Amino acid sequence: MRALFLAPVLILFGGFFVYPFLFTLYASLTRWSGIGAMRFIGLGNYVRLFKDATFLLAMKNNIIWALSHGFIQVPLAALVAMILLRKPKGWRFLRTAYFLPNVISTVALTMVWSSLYNVQFGLINEFITKVMGRAPVNFLGNPDYALGAVIFQAVIYIGYFMIIILAAGMNIPKELYEAAEIDGASTLQQERFVTLPMLRGTFVTAITLAMAYGVRHFESTYLMTGGGPAYATTTMGIDLFLKMDALRYAEASAVGVILILSGTGLIVLLRRVFGKSDPMSEMAQ
Repeated sequence: MRALFLAPVLILFGGFFVYPFLFTLYASLTRWSGIGAMRFIGLGNYVRLFKDATFLLAMKNNIIWALSHGFIQVPLAALVAMILLRKPKGWRFLRTAYFLPNVISTVALTMVWSSLYNVQFGLINEFITKVMGRAPVNFLGNPDYALGAVIFQAVIYIGYFMIIILAAGMNIPKELYEAAEIDGASTLQQERFVTLPMLRGTFVTAITLAMAYGVRHFESTYLMTGGGPAYATTTMGIDLFLKMDALRYAEASAVGVILILSGTGLIVLLRRVFGKSDPMSEMAQ
């Protein structure tokens, strides 16, 4: 009976993930332009990739993206969520305001930030030149600033992970805080010894999701810089797209396989480092 209920999911999973992955894996072992027959060449595409300075830079940038999402965006989201859990004045409005950017198209937000970063007319450079009295900064055209600029415009949108942590925090039994208060714990001590331990499993989930998003990052960077300048902001996703655009489908498939394996390895690593225990789930049982 269980197999009967699982069958539709397994069929969909096999048809839309397992088969495409196996096809991509095989294509990565061939020489193929997307047209015509495939010619098996073994690991040649992978050897070529790991000798390619652009691809190695893309891998490095993906690691930076993953770390930025996991250890900047999620902690910021956790901090805001923990403040909102105390229900300060206007907390419902703040909750909505922080989450609002997540319902707006990534393309629209990217266009806004491209305008803000504009060298001649951007609001940020207007502030730098007129208020600070310094020369304008070419944020998206200077290799020294471009990667930081595109990462910044992504990690400040904390609403998605804030909602996840906030929802979990609202399920923490009030009795734990009352007991801590009776024992003389201050607000900060309550957050440290009650809230943080109880939300451990949620934090692990949020960090895992955030770093996975960082590994597969593509949209906003491609729209803002196209991977430039001088490949400074290139990610594996952009490198894959450019290879497909150049009809180098076999090499693009190799990049895709590495992306999938990187994401899988990251999830396994995080689970091993942070553990699988979740106090909230254990309490529910």
